[in-house]
Amino acid sequence: MAGNHAKPHHDYHLVNPSPWPAVGALGAFTMAIGTVMSFYDKGPWVAVLGLTIVLYTMVAWWRDVIAESHAQDHTPVVQLGLRYGMVLFIASEVMFFVAWFWAYFHNFFDPSVQSGGVWPPQGIETFDPWHLPLLNTLILLTSGTTVTWAHHALQTGDRKGLVQGLVLTVLLGLSFTGLQAMEYSHAGFAFAGNIYGATFFMATGFHGFHVIVGTIFLIVCLGRAMSGDFTPTKHFGFEAAAWYWHFVDVVWLFLFLCIYVLGR
Repeated sequence: MAGNHAKPHHDYHLVNPSPWPAVGALGAFTMAIGTVMSFYDKGPWVAVLGLTIVLYTMVAWWRDVIAESHAQDHTPVVQLGLRYGMVLFIASEVMFFVAWFWAYFHNFFDPSVQSGGVWPPQGIETFDPWHLPLLNTLILLTSGTTVTWAHHALQTGDRKGLVQGLVLTVLLGLSFTGLQAMEYSHAGFAFAGNIYGATFFMATGFHGFHVIVGTIFLIVCLGRAMSGDFTPTKHFGFEAAAWYWHFVDVVWLFLFLCIYVLGR
């Protein structure tokens, strides 16, 4: 009888029944309906309810995944699948930003009559790339080095270095977000009414959103690192956060060169 309850001897993890896919879908549907309702001045409360369900699902689902790892369910084959999943997710994010770059360069190389036949359109006062944008570039590049330092410290068993590197990376991420908010407050153009503002804010704004998500990702990793969750041989959660952060860095370099420097 005892043999009936033993774990099967194979490299794959058979996931237990979970409510989170259904709950997450319900939350996303509620958030979408609530967002549409807010467009018609029905209030934001349905959207806030949906967002709350989605956030709770994220916390609970990832908590279960961490518990599976602690239960030794994440075999080398399972970890490889997780890595493939993260790589494909980042690839999908790359294509997401390709769309915004495509929209920007379509107008860059072929300005419309409405924009006066020039790019940026007439009357648009662009940002000086060598002030706040350059400072933010240096901040993100520095954060890429600190997260790499943290990763190396983890691989060598230096938990103090891991925590210090993550703290610095989180502070740099928060600094970037604060400076970008300051930059937006001094913009000489709006989102609505011109194609330059629409493409600029969509590209840089979505990147800023990704920085916020990445910062939250790293804060969670910091908490797990301080609680002793990660080991030198088993720390995919941190690796995924580091990969995501490097992706955010690279996208910003393209944004800085293409939109701030060339777009001037």
